[in-house]
Amino acid sequence: MTQPLWQKSGIQIDQRIMQFLAGDDVILDREFFLYDIAASKAHVEGLQHIGVVSADEATALKRELDVLAEDFRSGAFVLDERFEDCHSAIEARLTERLGDAGRRVHTGRSRNDQILVATRLWLKDQLAELEAHCRAVAEVCLERAAKPALPMPGYTHLQRAVVSSTAMWFAGFAEGFIDNALRARQTHTLIDANPLGTAAGYGVNLPLDRAHTTQALGFARMQVSPIYAQLSRGKYEMAVLEAIGAAMLDVRRLAWDLSLFTTAEFGFVQLPAQYTTGSSIMPNKRNPDVVELLRASYASVAAARTEIEQLLSLPSGYQRDLQFSKGSIFHGVRHGLMALELVPGLLAQMQWNEATMRAAIEPAMYATDVAIEQAAAGVPFRDAYRAAAETAASAGKGRTPEGSLAARTSPGAGDQLKLDELRARLAALGQ
Repeated sequence: MTQPLWQKSGIQIDQRIMQFLAGDDVILDREFFLYDIAASKAHVEGLQHIGVVSADEATALKRELDVLAEDFRSGAFVLDERFEDCHSAIEARLTERLGDAGRRVHTGRSRNDQILVATRLWLKDQLAELEAHCRAVAEVCLERAAKPALPMPGYTHLQRAVVSSTAMWFAGFAEGFIDNALRARQTHTLIDANPLGTAAGYGVNLPLDRAHTTQALGFARMQVSPIYAQLSRGKYEMAVLEAIGAAMLDVRRLAWDLSLFTTAEFGFVQLPAQYTTGSSIMPNKRNPDVVELLRASYASVAAARTEIEQLLSLPSGYQRDLQFSKGSIFHGVRHGLMALELVPGLLAQMQWNEATMRAAIEPAMYATDVAIEQAAAGVPFRDAYRAAAETAASAGKGRTPEGSLAARTSPGAGDQLKLDELRARLAALGQ
């Protein structure tokens, strides 16, 4: 490992302690490395504006930062255990190539605001991906909801309750994922604040050009208070994980439905073959492993959020405990997004088994329709309810699932899905 940035003369380094301090930090930093380079370029420009580095030095530093980024992408430069973290790797490379100009690049900043800004830029990109995935799920659901509706049982308490339809099922998840896309957008707005230039949490005695770095890095605003910049670490990460978690909660419920609907006992859905696996011992089996792992994936996101929350039992100012948040953020975010990416294809290709769903609609499932009709004709609802309960077994006489759905005229119900309204909400997110 290269000499730590904080190393002072006369202090011996214990490699076991260094390993504990570094952990997997430098490996995790590969995810943030290019963002740290981008922030370093903006910082160099800011230093040039206040005369800390010359124009020639700034040009050379930015050139070398671009070369380093390209070397990292191509594999010519590997961020590994030679370095304590991505920050020290950048400074070591610049110093090696440019001498004193490289040593000046850290002026006015701390590794604290370096990781804050790199992580913040990374999180913004992850939220954009989250929104895109949620929009894709919503679009598939709206497309399939617009197709001719197939009758199916609607369940409460896992008991057959009323007549529903495949269109209603898809419309429900469409609206959920429109909300999830909106939440991703709102969380992006929340965290779109530039912490670069807050140093270790108390500012520095230099007139840093924070307005320039804010604009250069594409932030909507400056995070003004250096103390709050440190207080927001973890808080903003939790907000991102909560946004992903909200989407994954809907994925979990969707996956639960499909887990049930694909069983022989229900038989409502056939999954595309590529979303299933075979048994290692039973030749007759095709298992819905993807659906089951989608159902389980919320746990990874929730665990990451909980780990960060537990780390935040801290006073103000930077504490080294926060280093452990990196792994939680990376694993929780990436797992959630990887799972979400699979959902549109699954929903687009799954097939309904119409005959099985129709056969599962029992006469008693029309009893609610009977009670509502009597109430609309003037019978007090509770009296109509009791009368319908007494004759529930014959409530379906002369009725069809299509007739029940067509009569369901309350907004959002079988005959009034309001898909145009949902499409308009989704389209508004693109504006």
